[in-house]
Amino acid sequence: MNYTNRKGVDYFLCKGTTKTGKPRYYFARQPKGEAVDAIPEGYEIEESVNGIVSLVKIRPKLIAPEETAAVEAALKRHPTGRNYRISVKYDQIIVYERRGPDAESLVDIFGKFNLFSPEYLRASLQDHLDQSAQFSPIMRFILEDPERRIYRVERWCFLGSIDDWIYAGRSDTIEVLAHKLIPMLGTDSFYDLY
Repeated sequence: MNYTNRKGVDYFLCKGTTKTGKPRYYFARQPKGEAVDAIPEGYEIEESVNGIVSLVKIRPKLIAPEETAAVEAALKRHPTGRNYRISVKYDQIIVYERRGPDAESLVDIFGKFNLFSPEYLRASLQDHLDQSAQFSPIMRFILEDPERRIYRVERWCFLGSIDDWIYAGRSDTIEVLAHKLIPMLGTDSFYDLY
């Protein structure tokens, strides 16, 4: 069985054996070990925001689809929303930010040389950036109270002495938090959250 990730890279499902003789399933870019034709029962394919493919045990997720949709909708309204991705892990919605320049910044730089029209350059760069982009976690919403559906927000701290998640000073429903905090991504006010 093979799987093509969002970057167009093929991964092959392979089977090996652990030191104790138990089967071990994994994805590789080249077929290795014993080829596998179907996903083993109780497992599912997971692709990270950076396109890494893995086989994981199916685990319940505490996050409701409409809560994920609320964060996605807030990101769609963000002026640079294409620079962000989300992933859902058990009791968290994690927002990732693209590393490096976006297409508009590069058009501003390369457009000065007048080698291509700005429209062609923008489209070409955007396609390339979408294929090769790498993302880093920047904010996460953690389900704090499953009955009342209250989340707390943490943001990544970039101080060299910390480099870890810090509480962003807010707890509320995901709809309220996404509406208030997603617009702060990519702005100086984001770093004031604590």
